[in-house]
Amino acid sequence: MEVKKRIEELRRILDDAGYKYYVLDAPEMSDYEYDTLLRELETLEAEHPELVTPESPTQRVGGKAVESFAEVVHEAPLESLQDVFSYEELDAFAQRVAEAGEGVELDVEPKIDGLSVALRYENGVFVQGATRGNGTVGEDVTENLRTVRSLPLRLEGAPEHLVVRGEVYMSKKVFRALNAERERDEKPLFANPRNAAAGSLRQLDPKIAAERRLDIICFNVQAVTGRSFETHSESLEFLRSLRFPTVPHMEFGSVRECWERIQAIGEDREQFDFDIDGAVLKVNSLALRARLGSTAKAPRWAVAFKYPPEKKETRVTDIVIQVGRTGVLTPKAILEPVRLAGTTVTNATLHNQDFIAERDIRVGDTVLVQKAGEIIPEVLSVNLDKRPADSAPYEFPTVCPECGAPVRRDEGGAAIRCQGAECPAQRLRHIVHFASRAGMDIEGLGTAVAQLLIDNGLIQSAGDIYFLKARDVAALPGLGKKSAENLISAIEGSKANGLVKLLGALGIPQVGQAAARVLARRFKSMEALENATLEELTETEDVGPVTAQNIRSWLDSDQAMHLLGLLKKAGVDMTHSEDTSDRRFDGKTFVLTGALTKYTRDEAAAIIQRLGGKAASSVSKKTSFVLAGENAGSKLTKAQTLGIPVITEEQFEEMIR
Repeated sequence: MEVKKRIEELRRILDDAGYKYYVLDAPEMSDYEYDTLLRELETLEAEHPELVTPESPTQRVGGKAVESFAEVVHEAPLESLQDVFSYEELDAFAQRVAEAGEGVELDVEPKIDGLSVALRYENGVFVQGATRGNGTVGEDVTENLRTVRSLPLRLEGAPEHLVVRGEVYMSKKVFRALNAERERDEKPLFANPRNAAAGSLRQLDPKIAAERRLDIICFNVQAVTGRSFETHSESLEFLRSLRFPTVPHMEFGSVRECWERIQAIGEDREQFDFDIDGAVLKVNSLALRARLGSTAKAPRWAVAFKYPPEKKETRVTDIVIQVGRTGVLTPKAILEPVRLAGTTVTNATLHNQDFIAERDIRVGDTVLVQKAGEIIPEVLSVNLDKRPADSAPYEFPTVCPECGAPVRRDEGGAAIRCQGAECPAQRLRHIVHFASRAGMDIEGLGTAVAQLLIDNGLIQSAGDIYFLKARDVAALPGLGKKSAENLISAIEGSKANGLVKLLGALGIPQVGQAAARVLARRFKSMEALENATLEELTETEDVGPVTAQNIRSWLDSDQAMHLLGLLKKAGVDMTHSEDTSDRRFDGKTFVLTGALTKYTRDEAAAIIQRLGGKAASSVSKKTSFVLAGENAGSKLTKAQTLGIPVITEEQFEEMIR
């Protein structure tokens, strides 16, 4: 069949291109060519679904989400390694090994800081992948591993049965990009690439794992039929021939040579695209490994050398404040250059005001620094004996260094945040939130388009959106006349959204859609809200003193006044009216938990409030109903314990119909 031949040809071409791009880092095909061929394959497979196979390049996008991971018993144990911390301990290991055989050859490899997995192939096809777990039993993460682009899904000339051990990791580049995205979306940042990789590989939804762009390096043959190897290095060559990405590997004869290599890896660790947490010393002979065997915890034929965190003194020449995309003010120490863990360090994060105060860090101080987790430079302590006589305690700014707006400490937290409605550092975040579904719901104005508008000087704040011209938008790269007209139409349509949507869009601290609806009902117009006293705000239902102060402070700021002035000039509706005849949920309190499919939580809460009910954040004896979506957690458990009625999304729709 011609179609089948073409599909197989496309798969071979795409597999080869992927191997050269993701494993060899030597692409021979442009992204455009690759995408064109992939689209052709997707089209053919859609027309002939009977020809779709699990190892097809089209199957790397992530399959259906699962409720939990099944257990997998490992065919060969995934053992952990004994740690050593000095040359003497390495030498003792080598002597023990030498007693079991003459002319022992040792290998040194960088120890990748990731998540260990076992990969099973049957007749050259990847059929199962499992985490290490306790070494004997792991979790089935096959669908998530399919999304790892450097992992071959099909092997040419492979044995009938093959199990390979590898380490899943997140590259430093991807890690930085992921954390930048999470910061923009006001999500907690990952501490390091290993945590990010582990969290990504154990996502119940493979599509999330696919978005995280994980990578893998393979370093051991666990089981194989029809092949035998005399040495570890020979088995690695075998894996390379099958197009597995393999660990950088070298062979040495003596402990002294191994020690020199270990030191060199430590010096060059910043050159690797992945994080390492040490170096591994292994016996190369597989026969000798078998004779040495293992203890209850680790093999006797390998050890892991752990690099001690390097610490050095240097001087703080200045303390500067950086304003993040979420408005958080983060202090940074500017340091006299010092060499640490293979790189020159010139600055270190000071985290927050409390961190500085606890250590009494001052400009001019001599401080002890190290790389936390071998990644982020941090200040450990101050050498008070070297403190200048004229030093003064550091004073945290009371206004934003980017825009001059007041700053406020988060209630119950350590973060100090800029309150500016038009702060340049938060510009993208403010505009994207303003246009989001939780805000003014302007279709077509996502992050990419907002960034494009900002970069080309067309908007500086959310208020500028309403003064965009279709011809200017159409002239931007990637946008045409039709896209520009649709965007302008969506912007114009949003003017009629009313006060509830507007209040939710403005980004006032602690004012989401629920609080926005309460405020709109109480004050009816933006003008009345602007004239409200702190006492009137505090007396409003579900608006506490902290939220009331946040609202008053925001409304009184020059930037907020300027933004609201632009919106008024553009003709944005700032009033509220609603049909209050249907109060079917009067006196009822709902708690929402889990992921809903037809509504966001804010949208469901808005419906409940419109019908006279209340949407609360926690379950109590006063709760009337718990609306539970997919993957509902502790709130569902508490509701069941208290005997609170639990309803599904379908039952909720019946109630509001």
